[in-house]
Amino acid sequence: MEFVIEQGKQPHHECSTLILPALSIGNVGQLAMDLLVSSMKAERIGYVDDPFVLPCVGNDAYGPIPCGDLALPLEAYQSSSSRLTLLQQRSPVVKGRMVEFAKNLANFAAASGKKHVVLLSSLDFGKWQKIDMSSGLQIHYLSSVNPDGREDRCEQLGWKRLQEYNPAQRCWKYLSTLAEGNTMLESNLPFEDELEDEDYYPSLPFAALFSCLKAKGLKVTCLLCYCSEGDNIQDAFQLAEAACRLLGLNPSTFPGNGSGGWVIPFSWQTVYGPPPDMSIF
Repeated sequence: MEFVIEQGKQPHHECSTLILPALSIGNVGQLAMDLLVSSMKAERIGYVDDPFVLPCVGNDAYGPIPCGDLALPLEAYQSSSSRLTLLQQRSPVVKGRMVEFAKNLANFAAASGKKHVVLLSSLDFGKWQKIDMSSGLQIHYLSSVNPDGREDRCEQLGWKRLQEYNPAQRCWKYLSTLAEGNTMLESNLPFEDELEDEDYYPSLPFAALFSCLKAKGLKVTCLLCYCSEGDNIQDAFQLAEAACRLLGLNPSTFPGNGSGGWVIPFSWQTVYGPPPDMSIF
């Protein structure tokens, strides 16, 4: 993994917290990252190149004026006022290479002096076993602070630990073994057609990232929400707001063009196409 700094830009060493998405259903983590980058007026400082991320190129996601800036698969931003580094991922990892990518990212984060990594991701609503909508949309979390994934800070914020996390379960244990550099248990991993319901969560990208970052001694907090495919903008707001609460930020102080101080990314104007023609109803 190579970090290419933009000309004239300089990373700030005090930005010791890294926020990034883990790609999953509905792209909620990526949408939340777009919302955070635009609302914090974060400055793009460079690009990250990794052989296991598929190439892509597109227009600038945030600026309304076509000034020639391009969006690439992995972009690094920083908000000096919030002491945050934000890494946006715009294309998926090559199939079957998620662990290698997670290892590269963990090495990059550790080498660049990061102390805390916040992962934003989503889970398939159809896999939710114990549905409780009494308090509306909920944030679930997973933390490296304790072996069972619990963290007092997240509990105080009213979030629920991901109940399906079990470090002794075969796939979670396998991920941990790979993250620590031991491949002797490779034959114990079930084939794709043998996966059971309990194997769903450790099969997701956030699980590989969590395991590899944890193995490097970094503090890792995963913020997760259940969703379905479709218009997931409200889920993105929820996840972005949760990240702000975790880090002690107040979105109402953002110079927003939307409710609550949020700055709606320019690219969201066409993310789900134009509104329906109401004359058809």
